[in-house]
Amino acid sequence: MTRAPVTPTTSSESEAATTTGRGSARRETEHLKCVPEPRAVRERIRQRCDEVGPRLDKSYPLSKDALESIARTILDDLQLPEGFVGWTMVMLASAFWRDQVAAIPPARRLCLLPHCLKHSERCSAPYDEFGLACRNCGACRIGDFRALAQQHGYRVLVAEGSPVVMNIILSGSVDAIVGVACLNVLEKAIDKVLLAGIPCIAMPLLSDDCQTTRLDEDWVREMILLRHTAETSTTRTYVHLMRAATRMFEHTALDRYAPRLRGGPRVSELNGQGLAALEPIAATEAIAYDFLARGGKYARPFITLAVYDAMTGGHGTGAGGAQHVAQLPDAIFRAAMSIETFHKASLVHDDIEDDDAFRYGVPTLHRRYGTATAINVGDYLIGMGYRLVSRESRTLGSEVVSDILDSLASAHIKLTEGQGAELSWRDSRDRPLQPIDALKIYALKTAPAFEAAILTGIRLATSHQPYLAPVKQFSRNLGVAFQILNDLDDWQTDRHNKLTAGSDILGGRPTILWALALECLDAPGQQLLRTLVADLSQPAVYRINRVRQLYEDAGVFDRARRLVDKHQQRAEAVAEQIEPAELRRLFHYLMDTVLERPSEWSADTEPHGAAAVVEQIELPWGESGKPAPGPPP
Repeated sequence: MTRAPVTPTTSSESEAATTTGRGSARRETEHLKCVPEPRAVRERIRQRCDEVGPRLDKSYPLSKDALESIARTILDDLQLPEGFVGWTMVMLASAFWRDQVAAIPPARRLCLLPHCLKHSERCSAPYDEFGLACRNCGACRIGDFRALAQQHGYRVLVAEGSPVVMNIILSGSVDAIVGVACLNVLEKAIDKVLLAGIPCIAMPLLSDDCQTTRLDEDWVREMILLRHTAETSTTRTYVHLMRAATRMFEHTALDRYAPRLRGGPRVSELNGQGLAALEPIAATEAIAYDFLARGGKYARPFITLAVYDAMTGGHGTGAGGAQHVAQLPDAIFRAAMSIETFHKASLVHDDIEDDDAFRYGVPTLHRRYGTATAINVGDYLIGMGYRLVSRESRTLGSEVVSDILDSLASAHIKLTEGQGAELSWRDSRDRPLQPIDALKIYALKTAPAFEAAILTGIRLATSHQPYLAPVKQFSRNLGVAFQILNDLDDWQTDRHNKLTAGSDILGGRPTILWALALECLDAPGQQLLRTLVADLSQPAVYRINRVRQLYEDAGVFDRARRLVDKHQQRAEAVAEQIEPAELRRLFHYLMDTVLERPSEWSADTEPHGAAAVVEQIELPWGESGKPAPGPPP
């Protein structure tokens, strides 16, 4: 990636940093995660990274590809194998961020420790929602490091995985991370944490074996004891905008931006009494507000806020960004909030139509309150979304409000058309489904939300007319790629949403995986696939496992992954043409984070002939494949 300005220390590093690809293609990285042995080798790499890191341009976060490029150059200079790339990337990223972590008081830092350091036989500490609840019993090194960090004011978490870390960051309680983890965990953290511009330093474990974990203990202590110093530089970060998008759905903020009309207690305050404790007219409002505040990533309102910020100078990502974002007019927040109310309404209705049991780890609204009440709540959220914008004519101007409402209405219509097509196919099981049909449904169901969020942010700042075509093309490809990834994720247990792997196939949804399977399997295989879905007498686990095997035999998962790559490449081509530069960077950030892939995806596993299949079914909307020209600067 070349979008983050880099000032390397040698010409070879400069060339490496600017010639890497965008990284959208799948690749195997396991061979790049070797730990340098002996320690003297690690010391050489660390010293070189400490020389290079501080001299890089700190204006923008280093991309993952730029990190890898410079790491490879360092290893070449030291005549060390590429297997140490992952370890070197961590050392380089730490050197890049060290001064900014030091500028944050220890009380605002999070010390993240891996639970695999615990004594597996003697540890009696329980796990809670945040990770291992260490009791400081002295039986392992977790207690030692934890005590050291707490002594210096850190907040300490014994857990792995970026979601819980991001939640803590977005809560506003900490501003930097000091972490210890294996290279597999750190690789995922680079995608989520570093790209967002969160100051972070880390020390890799020397093994990924949870039973015999080793680490450079003195380096970990040195990292924890990093002295608080004056700030020397500031790298742009999306954290302030992400926090704003999350906080506006807390109950107090909701009451500010969208004051409740009926009053009364919140659902969380009913203490098990049920809706009977509410005045009947107030019940719908109470459920709707509770659902808005319940959970989710709030990605769509973040997009609107971030696009508006990019179109108005990018002040929310720079020094003083928190103060700048806090002073934005309420009308900007209400417009961003409207995007989420439409999204949440679609989730309520979608859960009903698919009879899903869980959303955000709890029973869906129709399972909890009944279908009729859930439909009504979804309708309320739609009305709430339009009202949030329509009442801002005096602040934003009637033309701006009209254009935003038109974008929202267009997205709403497209979403219902896509959902209607899905329901029509689902209710007529004997209808054939071609891959192109599945992609058309995806383009209608998923892309409009991205398009509306982006266009709303642009229109809040300036005319959106020059951006209509490129934003539509970017959103379409981003949305389709996102939906394909969502289909692939359905074959993994989803702890935060529906809880059941393979639920789409049992629900009869027209996915790209199903369409590709029907296209690639022979006649007996197609018949078996249809039988497995229709035969309710067989256990669900058996049916899912047999369908998974058919999908693997047909190379469906790899074909779908190739489609993700193709649509991301289309989105990237559009993004490269977009001005201003801050908006272009945001588009690339969205692709890097929205289209997150497991690191184990490997191009080497692609079955013969898959590329040809992908080429035949991509871009079903008649596009030429060439990026639409971006608006003038």
